[in-house]
Amino acid sequence: MSFLTRFRVNTARPGARRLLSSHQSVHAAVMSSFPALLPTDSAGPGQADAPRVLWRLDHNARAEVFLYIVSPDRPDLTHLVEQAGWPAAATDPSTPGWQSRPYTPLLDRLTQGDTWAFRLTANPVHHIRRKDGEPTKRTAHLTPTHQKGWLLERQDRCGFRILEKPADKRLLPSGTTYQKREHHGDRYELTVRDQRAVSFTKHRQADASKQRPVSLVTVTFDGHLQVTDPDALRRTLTQGLGKAKAYGCGLMTLAPTSGER
Repeated sequence: MSFLTRFRVNTARPGARRLLSSHQSVHAAVMSSFPALLPTDSAGPGQADAPRVLWRLDHNARAEVFLYIVSPDRPDLTHLVEQAGWPAAATDPSTPGWQSRPYTPLLDRLTQGDTWAFRLTANPVHHIRRKDGEPTKRTAHLTPTHQKGWLLERQDRCGFRILEKPADKRLLPSGTTYQKREHHGDRYELTVRDQRAVSFTKHRQADASKQRPVSLVTVTFDGHLQVTDPDALRRTLTQGLGKAKAYGCGLMTLAPTSGER
């Protein structure tokens, strides 16, 4: 069983502003929602296919921020309501301050050929070697073109195909932006927005006195996809896509489309 949870952050509260300023704090708060789980950054060795906790912050507007969580267990977000929600409103048992629904029924309905709108916040990276003989280094993609390319390279094995725009809806010839070099341009029903540079210091679990700097670049993708492999897409939706899953990356959510193409 999987669950999809949504929590609206009360951005007017000081506790919410402190929470939103630190991806580590959000990660800790999310993991604290599951009494049976120990805080961890990964599913652990040999557990690549194990259910895991994924989360994402959607900054829809300055005063409208939602926290989404996909998890194998139903979370208890009482502590988040007290810190960053509306505690008085949550005294009504029917409105505890968050919405949590079984996710498995939607996952089971996924069928090859279905089309959905999607949103994904991810950490698009690649590995480069600056000089011959040097080890490769993980580096963030910084342009929308390369960020789109990162997602397009992964779509087949993740169980979906990003839809292409009809020719009459493309602003550029063949959906390209450069005449001499093929470019994703506006060929696909895919946009990239909300690029954020995140930096923090991480304490090593084995020795709390040792610290390691962490830098991430995150972006949010919005678009439309078609299901090509329902089982692979279910794995993507419950196990995440890409790196930095502990820090708000990798969670893809689906929404019905209007059906107008």
